Amino acid sequence: MAAGGSPPTDELSFGPFQLRASQRLLTRDGMVVELGARAYDILLALASAPNEVISKENLIARVWPEVIVEEGSLRFHMNSLRKALGDGKDGARFIKTLSGQGYCFVAEISRPALQHIAAPTAPTGFPHANLPSRLNRIIGRDEDVSQISDELTSSRLLTIVGAGGIGKTTVAIAVAHSLNNDFDGAVLFADLGMLTDPHLVTTALASMLGLPVGAGDAQASLIAFLRDKRALLVLDTCEHLVHTVAVLASRLLEAAPNVYVLATSREALQIEEERVYRLESLACPPDDAFASAEAIRAFPATRLFVERAVAHGTHLDIDEKDAPVVAAICRKLDGVALAIELTARRVESYGLRQTAELLDQHLTLSWTGSRTAQPRHRTLQATLDWSYELLSEIERVVLRRLAVFVGHFTLDAAVEVVSGSDLDRSEVFGALDGLVAKSMVVTRPIGAMLRYRLLDTTRAYVIAIPSEPAEHANLAIRHADYYGRWLAQSAGDWASKTTGAERAVYFAALNNVRAALEWCFGADGHTTEGVKLAATAGPALLAMSLMPEALRWTRRAIQALDENTRGGVDEMHLQAVFGMVATHLHGKVDAVLVALNRGLEIAEARGDVVNQVGLLSMLRTFYFRSGDFNTAHAYARRCKSAADTIQDFAASAQARSILGRSLHLAGKLENAHAELDASLVDWARAGRTTIYLSHELHFPSEVTMARNLWLRGYPDQAAERARSVIASAVRTDRAAALVVALGWAVSVFLWNGEWDQAQEHVDALIYQAETHSLGPFVAAGQARRGELAILRGSAEQGIEDMRASLATIHSIGYEVLTTEFNISLVRGLAAVGKLVEAKQLLELTIRSVEINGDALYLPELLRVKGNLLLASPQLSHQAQAYFWRSIETSRFQGARGWELRTATDLARFMASGQNFDAARNLLQPVLAAYEEGLDSADIREAKRCLEKIPM
Repeated sequence: MAAGGSPPTDELSFGPFQLRASQRLLTRDGMVVELGARAYDILLALASAPNEVISKENLIARVWPEVIVEEGSLRFHMNSLRKALGDGKDGARFIKTLSGQGYCFVAEISRPALQHIAAPTAPTGFPHANLPSRLNRIIGRDEDVSQISDELTSSRLLTIVGAGGIGKTTVAIAVAHSLNNDFDGAVLFADLGMLTDPHLVTTALASMLGLPVGAGDAQASLIAFLRDKRALLVLDTCEHLVHTVAVLASRLLEAAPNVYVLATSREALQIEEERVYRLESLACPPDDAFASAEAIRAFPATRLFVERAVAHGTHLDIDEKDAPVVAAICRKLDGVALAIELTARRVESYGLRQTAELLDQHLTLSWTGSRTAQPRHRTLQATLDWSYELLSEIERVVLRRLAVFVGHFTLDAAVEVVSGSDLDRSEVFGALDGLVAKSMVVTRPIGAMLRYRLLDTTRAYVIAIPSEPAEHANLAIRHADYYGRWLAQSAGDWASKTTGAERAVYFAALNNVRAALEWCFGADGHTTEGVKLAATAGPALLAMSLMPEALRWTRRAIQALDENTRGGVDEMHLQAVFGMVATHLHGKVDAVLVALNRGLEIAEARGDVVNQVGLLSMLRTFYFRSGDFNTAHAYARRCKSAADTIQDFAASAQARSILGRSLHLAGKLENAHAELDASLVDWARAGRTTIYLSHELHFPSEVTMARNLWLRGYPDQAAERARSVIASAVRTDRAAALVVALGWAVSVFLWNGEWDQAQEHVDALIYQAETHSLGPFVAAGQARRGELAILRGSAEQGIEDMRASLATIHSIGYEVLTTEFNISLVRGLAAVGKLVEAKQLLELTIRSVEINGDALYLPELLRVKGNLLLASPQLSHQAQAYFWRSIETSRFQGARGWELRTATDLARFMASGQNFDAARNLLQPVLAAYEEGLDSADIREAKRCLEKIPM
C-alpha cells in the first residue's frame, strides 16, 4: 500500500472529480487539479475509507510515516485540499470535520465502470425559502464555514458571535448554503436588524412563512407550523433583540425537534442549548520587518485586501516593497472584513501608499489612547469616518438622506425621496452610483429588481450626523408619501403573493412603511400624513396576514382623526380595515359594529358603491358568524342591491357570493346555486381582488356549491367539487381560504359516508387551524372529530369531544355551524341512551333555527326528532307526522339528500307495520330519482331498506 493508503480500485469518482491513484492524478471535469503531495496523500487516505472517521493521529501517521509533525501541519494541508475541492461552496460537501474525533470523507464515491450521475439538486419543497445568494468567493472563512456546519448539525443551535463588520452574516449565509441540501432547501433567512420592536420578531418570522397572525400568540403559530418540519432558521443581527430571540429559540428547540437555528449576534443568547462560535477577525501578517512578500500574501486579510482592490480596477502586484504597506493597513484595520473592503476600494483613486497615509492619519486621531473593550467597533467607526470624508458634498447629502430608509429600497424610491428643490434627479443618480462604488451603499437583487441598502453600521453612523430638524421632517414626509403611493399602486398584487420569493419584495418595502408610520405618529411626526399612510397600509397588512399590525395602525390613525381628515376616503378605509381585523381577532365586539357602520356611513355619503358593497359584506359576515342568519341575510340582500347599481365584477362576485351562502343556509337551494354560480363567473371576469376578498378569495362560493350539490341530489358531483376546492386552496398557500374549504367541505364527506376521507380532511383542518392560530376553526375541527367518533360507534368519546368544542364555540360567538354540530350531538346522546338530554337539545336547536334562520337543517332536525319519538311506541303516530313534515320541507327546499334519508326511515317504519305498498311507493320514486352516487351511504341504506320490503 502506498503512503496514505490506496483505495480498492485504481480510479474513483466523486462529484465532478476523478481520482487516479496509480497516476497520483486528480481531475475536475477533465481538467487537472493541482494538489501538493501531502494534500494528495490526505485525499487518498480519506477516500480509501469513505464515510468512516479517521482520527487526526491516524491521518498524520498515514501521510507522514516515520516523521513527527504537529497537528498544525495537518490543518494547513487539509485547508489546501478543501480549497482545491471547493469544499463547502455552493452546497458541495466532501470532507467533514468531527470535533474531537477526526475527519470523514462524506461524498458519494462511484467506480468508473459505471456512468456517474451527479446527485440532483435537492428540491426546495419549501415555498417560503429565501436564502440570499452567497458570494462567489469567501476568503479565509472555509474552516469557519466547515466547523460551524458540523457543530450546528450536532447542536441544533449555534450563535456566531463577533464584532460589527467582521463578516458574521457572510459566514452565516455560506453555512446555510453548505447545509441547504441537508434541509431539502427548507432554509429561512430573517434579517432582524430591520426590527426595533421585540414584539415583532415572532410576527415577522410567522409572516415570512405565510402564517396569518390571528388573535392567538404568533409564537404558538410559528411553533405549530414548524413542529413537524425539518428546517434551518438563520436569524441574523440579534444583538438588539437578544432576550426575545433567546426565548424564541429555546422554545423552538424544545417543541420542534427537527428545526435548527443559526444566529448571528454581537453577544451570545446565553441559553442552555446554545453553542457559541466566536468569529475572529481575519488573520493579519505580524509586525515583522523580515517577513517575505510570499508570507504576507498568504494571510487571509491580505488576500481580501488585494482581491477587493483588484476587483475595483487597481493593478496591485504585491512585491517586497509594497507587502509591508499592505500588512500595516490590514493590521490597522484589525482584520475586520468590512473595514478592509472599504479601504481596498480606495486604492484606485489614491494609490496604495497615500491610502495608507490617509488611513494612518485618521486612525491616529481616533486612537489617541489605549484600546477599549471594543476595538473592532472603534476601528469600523474610524473607517466610516474616513470613508465619509472622502465623499463629495453631493454624495454626503445623498447618503445622509438615504438613512431615512430602513433595509432595502429601490432606485425609484431613492430618487423620489432624496431629490428635491436643492438636488435634482440626475445628481441623485450620479451620487448613488458613486456611493455604491465606494461601498457606502450595497446592492442585492430581490425578485427581478436590484435593491439598495445602507449597512446597519453605515446607517447608524449617518443618522448620528447632526441635521436640521426641518430638513429631516421634509425628508420623512417625502419618505412616507412615497411609500403611501407605492402601497396604493401595488394594492392589487398583495393577495396573489404566496411564496417566500414573491413576498420578499413586499416585506422589504413594508419595513419602510413601518418606519414611516412610527415617525408620523411619533413626537415630532406628522399625524395627517400618518393617517393617510395608515389608510393605504392597512389593506396591505391585512392581505399579508399581519393582523395585529393592521389593528395597531388603523386604531392609532382613527384616534388621530381631526376635522380635516374625518369623513373622507382615508377614514372609510381605516374603519373598514379595523372592523375586518377586529372581527378576526376579537369576534363579536361592539367596536367592530361601530367601525363597520361608520365606514358604511362614509361610503354612502360619498356615493362609493364598491366600498358600500365591501362594508355591507363585512356586516353580513359579523352576523353570519355569530349565528344571526336572518340579519346576515338582510345585509346580503342590501349588498346585492348595491352591487346591482354598478358594473363592477369584483363587487358583483362578492355580493353574489354572500347572498348565495345566505340562501344556502336559508334552505333556498336553487336560488343559492344560481347566485353562487354567477359569483364564480364574475370572479373569473373580475381580474382583480379587493381588501374584502383578499383572505378567502372565491373558495367560500366553491365549497358552498359542493354542499348545495349534495343536498340537491348529486353526491358524486358534490364530492368531486369538494376535493377540487380543497386542492385549489392548498395550491394558493392561503390558510384562511384553506380552513374555510376544509371546514365546510367535510360535511359532504360525512353525508356521503366517506369517513376515511372525512377523517383525512378533519385532521388537515385541525392542523392548519392550530398552525395559523385560527381558534374558531380549531374548535370546528374538534367538533368534526367528535362527529366522526359518533358515526364510527365511539359515541362516548364523540360526545365528550363535541361538548368541549361547542363550549369553545359558544364562548367566542362563532355559531355558524352550531346547528349541524348539535344534530350530531343529539345522535350521540341517543346512541348512549341519554334520550331526555337528546330531546332537550333537539327542541332547543329547532327553536334556534326558527329564530335565527338557518332553515336548511330543519328537514334533518325533524327526521331526527321522528326517530327519537319512535323510541316510545306510544308516540309512533307523532313520529310519523314529523317524518312527513321533514319530507314536505325537503321537497319545498329541493333538498333531495334530506328527503332520501327521511323517506328511508319512514318506509322502514311503514314496513314494520305491514304497510308494505305505502312504504314501497314512498321510497322507490325518491331512490329512482338518483342517477349518481350509487355507492354513497344513504343510497346503499335506501336500497337495503327497499329490498327488505315484501312485494
